[in-house]
Amino acid sequence: MSNLRNVYAIVASLVLHVLLLAGMYVIKLKLIDAPPEVAVDTVFDEERMQEQFTQELSLDTDIAENMNPFSGGVQSTVVGQASQPAVNQVRIVTSDVLQTPEIEVRVGDVTLPGHDEIGTELGEGAVGGEIGAVVDGYGAALHRLTQELIRMMRESKVLVVWLFDRSHSMTDDQQEIKENFHKVYAELGLIAGRQGNLTNEVLLTSIAQFGEGLDFITPNPTADLNEIKAAIDKITVDPSGKENMCQSIVAAIEKHRTQAARQKRKLVVVVVSDESGSDGQFVEEAVDRAKKTKAPVYVLGRESIFGYPYGRIRWIDPKYKLSHWLVIDRGPETAYPECLQWDGLRERWDAHNAGFGPYEQVRIAKETGGIFFILPNEEEDLIGEGALERKKYDNLDMREYRPLLSARREYQEARAKSKFRSTIFQAIARLNPNKAAVDRGQLPTYDEMLRIREHWYALEPAAFMQEAVGEARKAERSMALLNEAVPLLESIKPLRAGEDFQRWRAAYDLALAQCVAFRVRLFQFLLAMDEHANNMPKPGDPRTNRWSVQRTTAMLVPGDEQFQRVKEYFKIKDDRETYLKFLKAEELRAVEMYQQVISTHPRTPWARRAESELAQGFGMRFVEAYRDPNYDAADIQLPNP
Repeated sequence: MSNLRNVYAIVASLVLHVLLLAGMYVIKLKLIDAPPEVAVDTVFDEERMQEQFTQELSLDTDIAENMNPFSGGVQSTVVGQASQPAVNQVRIVTSDVLQTPEIEVRVGDVTLPGHDEIGTELGEGAVGGEIGAVVDGYGAALHRLTQELIRMMRESKVLVVWLFDRSHSMTDDQQEIKENFHKVYAELGLIAGRQGNLTNEVLLTSIAQFGEGLDFITPNPTADLNEIKAAIDKITVDPSGKENMCQSIVAAIEKHRTQAARQKRKLVVVVVSDESGSDGQFVEEAVDRAKKTKAPVYVLGRESIFGYPYGRIRWIDPKYKLSHWLVIDRGPETAYPECLQWDGLRERWDAHNAGFGPYEQVRIAKETGGIFFILPNEEEDLIGEGALERKKYDNLDMREYRPLLSARREYQEARAKSKFRSTIFQAIARLNPNKAAVDRGQLPTYDEMLRIREHWYALEPAAFMQEAVGEARKAERSMALLNEAVPLLESIKPLRAGEDFQRWRAAYDLALAQCVAFRVRLFQFLLAMDEHANNMPKPGDPRTNRWSVQRTTAMLVPGDEQFQRVKEYFKIKDDRETYLKFLKAEELRAVEMYQQVISTHPRTPWARRAESELAQGFGMRFVEAYRDPNYDAADIQLPNP
């Protein structure tokens, strides 16, 4: 009996201990499964004085004496995404969150990734290139590029192909390029000499020049520094005036990709050009070939002309010393123009900066993991309003106005799905005076009648009258087109609030303001033409041999007699007083709309263009002019820019 009681006691003890151990085990698991989670929120409720910090950047481009490599592209978790910070940027001095903190502890889910997830390799395809590295010249750009090459040389051998633009417009840049290019290889030679595991063969270089075709100055990639430095001096001018950049990138990659793969080298392409190129239709082929070869493309280029494909440079003929204006490709910054190509009388002649580089060059750099370097606007030969401005737009101001850098087909599809965007583009295409834009596939239509003459009217009354009639007819047609464009744009105004892209809202605001203002300008042009034809003053300067029309802030007000003469041109049905009230209201409306663009889109190219339009004014007047007869000389041969 005693033994039986002992057995019961042992069994009871075991059961009790098992239950205790199980309970403790459950409690332990529970603590592991649900640890106390704490999220700390910082709340600011009082403003306090902020200190300002400034840092001067060194622009010294002397040959380096040590290594300080910097990484180039910005990693992105989305393949092909434009480089940008992972969080929204704000100006510190205006931030409303910098106030005295209150600490409040709240329990919540904390879902930050662990170190094992953060360290995941993204792969080369996930590295997006920089779409706008602003530099103060070729020296700074080439120094940064040197650091990029050094960074890549630490990981593998490198084969870099330099493609130099042979266009006439690059002649002024050649000397600066030569001086700074030599420093690049002096620095790279320094690195090779200081690192025991690096020799000249770690870096091979190929030098080529492109225009209508591609010409390799170095027949084969070389590590000979003297040969590399001498090659840059052999760059020539291509008389064709073409810059087939995209095709040259493809050809350069095709020529070197086999050797690079065989020698396990990183292939790098560097383009040096001041134009956007003549073969933009091949941009996707260049992107595709570079991405398949994993060859980043770096571009040393210029800012695009704001919303316009072309710029103009001054060329002085050597015999008569006369200035001529040559058209160069310099934009736009978008896949297709998003601004009016017309200035109310003729095609645009301004040279306002876009804040971004030309679409093709920036897209190639972005998609391949390279960098687009924006060189400064210190071009003495570039002409047009805004050409001499040293204005640089702030990255934070322009962050919401970045161009869509998708493929043209995708861009068109997205635009076609939006009535708001497609209507704006319809107005841009309808008010296009440039046939060249149609030939390049940038716009579907053009209208020659939108090119109203401003300069070099005949001095003799009879000849002037004949020219005036033709230009008045153009003004009549232009006014009719504007009378269609204004209500067309006004019809989509309710859709503006639903547009989620700031660039298109700015494009709409500026285009509508311009169309309203251009109607006033055209009427002023016709008044000035009529007044001059009927009064025909005698020139005060004996050298005067032409008349030109000039823009002014002073407005002409027609009398009864003049109003009756011009009424038929525009098919005006109202009486003089009624129509003048309408025109005054339109003038004030245009001024208000331009001011709204400036206040809604401050410190942007749209605001700058609105400021320019207001400064020019809407009025017109005829002034005396002199045109050198040698402009008509048969022996002047204009170069292709």
